[in-house]
Amino acid sequence: MKINQAWLAVTALACDLRAWLQLLALDGEMAKATPKTLRYRFLHVPAVIVRGQRKRRLKIPRTWPWADEITAAFHLLMTLPHLT
Repeated sequence: MKINQAWLAVTALACDLRAWLQLLALDGEMAKATPKTLRYRFLHVPAVIVRGQRKRRLKIPRTWPWADEITAAFHLLMTLPHLT
């Protein structure tokens, strides 16, 4: 029973994170994309977040078709103010 409750909580959290990503960081076609489209374009990307020199960098292969949209969303999310 507790495993089902935990699974339900994780699933609800994932849905909320996807919705907030679309609301805060995406625009145009991607802001209205279905979860399946977002999963294919954003979550399957072979990218790495690298930390160094007190900065975070997102390394995406140049051949990935949606690299520009992903980097724009990443930079927009990084400029959002932190909650205190």
